Amino acid sequence: MTATKFKRSFKELTAFCEAEEFKGYDPYDGLNSRLFQKMPFIPKSRFMRLAWIQFFKRSPINFRKIAGVKKDYNPKALGLFLSGYCNLYKTDANPAHLEKMQLFIEQINQTVSKGYSGACWGYNFDWEARAFFQPKGMPTVVASSFIANALLDAYDITGEASLLATARGTCDFMLKDLNRTYDERGNFSFSYSPLDKSVVFNASLLGSRLLARVYSYTKEPLLAEEAKRSVTFCCGYQQENGAWAYGTLPFHQWIDNFHTGYNLECIDDYMKYTGDESFRMYTEKGFEYYIKTFFTEEGVPKYYSNSTYPVDIHAPSQLIITVKKMRKTASSGEVVDRVINWSIDNMQDKKGYFYYQINKYFTSRIAYMRWSQAWMFYAYSVYFLPEAKNV
Repeated sequence: MTATKFKRSFKELTAFCEAEEFKGYDPYDGLNSRLFQKMPFIPKSRFMRLAWIQFFKRSPINFRKIAGVKKDYNPKALGLFLSGYCNLYKTDANPAHLEKMQLFIEQINQTVSKGYSGACWGYNFDWEARAFFQPKGMPTVVASSFIANALLDAYDITGEASLLATARGTCDFMLKDLNRTYDERGNFSFSYSPLDKSVVFNASLLGSRLLARVYSYTKEPLLAEEAKRSVTFCCGYQQENGAWAYGTLPFHQWIDNFHTGYNLECIDDYMKYTGDESFRMYTEKGFEYYIKTFFTEEGVPKYYSNSTYPVDIHAPSQLIITVKKMRKTASSGEVVDRVINWSIDNMQDKKGYFYYQINKYFTSRIAYMRWSQAWMFYAYSVYFLPEAKNV
């Protein structure tokens, strides 16, 4: 019954994404508004940019069409969908999956950010955050790592050398174009983008994971060495109970669900790709904290370590990925199934898409393509992978 329900949910989600041609809105795309861009002086104000983005992100009513924000491809979403179709092909070698993979690869190649040391990607909108401003197309370690990993997923299937070469180029972007923050032992954290010097643990670990994975193909010692230094830096900030704060800045001191899952997945992947098991105690302690802290007996995925709301669709999707990739299905499979069941019952629309967030007093039912649909699509594809083919 559970398997049938999950497959039906995935089928309905896939139908929605394909009908939308994988284009959509994003929680952070408010600055793409033609109305905002026409306002005199206001677009130049950091405060107004931040306020405008937060209004669109937090509002349960979607004003984007009125404000002139168009549905569009998001490069990171393209990477997630590519990885998803690669997983589907591993499960069922259907030529239709290969065709979809090729379409995503072509679109990804058209969205590369130019002028850097290797292939890299940003978002399709200007983005004002509390820590920094990222203009449209400014490459980030997060978007670039997910896309490069997707290209490697496709390389594993097709053997197309250009895919590996592009992912290797992304390593050059990370090693040469990103800023670094060092500790007293010479270990370091990658910055989020070439423009900032922030320390965000999940972002740096995503870079570490890509270096380690490319090393598993090319056997270049430099890639494994730099990956280990950045993993060591981040593990040095794990708290005694197994948790990580989001970052080191004073306003980055929250502990949340899905970024904890990112950290665990990336460190585990680093060990898998390099054969270096020296960080196992960090992942074991971190996973125990993660699985006991962020999910209720009813299957509700909590956002923060100390608060349930907002219930965000990113949390159940990352749970599936973290548990499956860390090979924890025997001990935590029931938790995953409870959370997916709850998410289908409470966060999937009759049209097939998943809602963004459930807040204490209202629900945001906006169909965000990257944040919600791409992540759940990819998570389902991981869930349905046979254990022997899990990568």
